[in-house]
Amino acid sequence: MRVWCRFNCSYVLWSFGLACLDIYALRRKRDLQNPILVSLFVVGDWVTATLSLAAACSSAGIVVLYARDLNMCATIKNLACNRYQISVAMAFVTWVLTAMSSHVMFWILASI
Repeated sequence: MRVWCRFNCSYVLWSFGLACLDIYALRRKRDLQNPILVSLFVVGDWVTATLSLAAACSSAGIVVLYARDLNMCATIKNLACNRYQISVAMAFVTWVLTAMSSHVMFWILASI
């Protein structure tokens, strides 16, 4: 779960940086259709999508280890296994959305 938390912080920083750039472009009424800038966005989205998938898969591996292999969910009642499973499901939803974002950014780059 720590891998997912660390990744989530970097993903928030990446998204915040993009939001600040969009606000700057809207205030200055500038166009961000620069091919170099868009290719930077594409690479950034690819990296975040790859890291999101890696974090989701590693978190799912820990949940499988706890729930099925070690059977810790049945023996230790203080362990919130349902919350871990929901967290992993949300991690995969995040990955799907990030992958769609990187796919759209790729097509924006191709259209420039």
